[in-house]
Amino acid sequence: MDNYLIHNVVKETLKYLKDMSKEKRKTIGQFFTSVETAQFMANMFIKPEKNILSVLDPGAGSGILSSAVIDRLQNEDCVKSIILTCYEISEDILPVLKTNLQLMKAKSKKPLEYKIIEENYIVSQKEFFNQSIDSIDNSVKYDWVIGNPPYMKIAKVAEEALAMPLVCYGAPNLYFLFAAMSLFNLEEQGEMVYIIPRSWTSGAYFKRFRDYFLTRGTLNQVHLFVSRDKVFDYESVLQETMIIKTNKSNHRNSIRITTTKSNNDFSNIKTIKVPYDAIVFGVDKYVYLVTTNAELKVLQMLKKWKDTLLTIGLKMKTGLTVDFRNREYLRNEPGDGIVPLFYSQHIQCGKVAFPIQKKDEYITTERPGLIQKNKNYLFVKRFTAKEEKRRLQCGVFLSCEFNEYNYISTQNKVNFIEGVKIDLSEELMYGLFAIFNSTLFDLYYRILNGSTQVNSTEINSMPVPPLKLIEQLGKELINANDLTVEKCDKILGVLIDEQN
Repeated sequence: MDNYLIHNVVKETLKYLKDMSKEKRKTIGQFFTSVETAQFMANMFIKPEKNILSVLDPGAGSGILSSAVIDRLQNEDCVKSIILTCYEISEDILPVLKTNLQLMKAKSKKPLEYKIIEENYIVSQKEFFNQSIDSIDNSVKYDWVIGNPPYMKIAKVAEEALAMPLVCYGAPNLYFLFAAMSLFNLEEQGEMVYIIPRSWTSGAYFKRFRDYFLTRGTLNQVHLFVSRDKVFDYESVLQETMIIKTNKSNHRNSIRITTTKSNNDFSNIKTIKVPYDAIVFGVDKYVYLVTTNAELKVLQMLKKWKDTLLTIGLKMKTGLTVDFRNREYLRNEPGDGIVPLFYSQHIQCGKVAFPIQKKDEYITTERPGLIQKNKNYLFVKRFTAKEEKRRLQCGVFLSCEFNEYNYISTQNKVNFIEGVKIDLSEELMYGLFAIFNSTLFDLYYRILNGSTQVNSTEINSMPVPPLKLIEQLGKELINANDLTVEKCDKILGVLIDEQN
């Protein structure tokens, strides 16, 4: 009987995939879970202690996750019967889901009652969700929720976004609306297991969601995949994806973080158990995903510093010029009313090289919004390739090296740190370089953010040493005349040793 149901469900799903274009499924954010991932997710739930177990599968698709749960429950002696609720609105997949649920009911060793709700999962519950803010909640609750929600960005005026203002900021992605609603649908002490992108764990964009999700629920387990393209079968999804298990309670002791290379090697799992408040903390409730004791040590080390760039009078911003939208202002040669436009390619070996005979590396001063004062900056590449060793790649920009210009511009794939309340002196800038060019801070950022984009909001919230110590680091780096990672690691290591 083991795994019988899920393999039949997958068989029907493959027939659907053969006839349905990937482009059409992408428009509704539809991606199917692999068999191995579905089985792993079903086994993440704790051993049930109820005779009648209610299960919710929002956005059920063809029923792969539901079948994995039903398979799991076949050998649970305590459970005498199962009540399964599936939400699905795709007219294309609904016939497949109905066939698969009929099969599950017929083949299950335990009594299985199911229903399919052919309504928008988010919109159909908006009154319940918003009334619950005032402690009026008459919605149906479930013991278990298992989900692979749609991955699709929607407009801020979309009906789903308007249905959940408590968790929305700007144009949201459907996946975190589903996750928040699923937590709402849980019984007290109930559990949900979800496969979702990693992006929600940090950044201002997801702050409202984190406030809701991590206040009303508790992360019990996080599972990470080393490979981004081995999570969904039959799909090409280059997305940093994770599986989370969340309990609807406030018992926050520890979190189990597990890791595998892909979706088909769950027998080879690496595990670390960490204190809850060691990785979920701060006013923004960032989730720091450590996978080793060494990474946990890095996190604990940097938490000792209470300053950030903002508190010491500095700020990281994103480059001003979106080049393809402002082509009429771009130039290939210098001239009157023309200033340098710096791209990420100009960041080389810790410095800013210019010119490099790149196309469009100058810009006119006609649009003030694209121009910034020529002063000291630390440039940081905004995007790096997944396979690159370093996420933080910096270049020192000294205004004195471009003193023929009063103004410059930066392309929006470059971030820059500037002085806001204080001047960014040469010593301070080299001190910042020593910090951000170090292995320690690069590792910290990777723990904080799994994507290949360097986010200004996150950098501005990272802990940094006090201002005087940063200036001290800068003086040492200038005297050493050595911008290598090894040198930055050495002088930062000495500072940390002196602090401890």
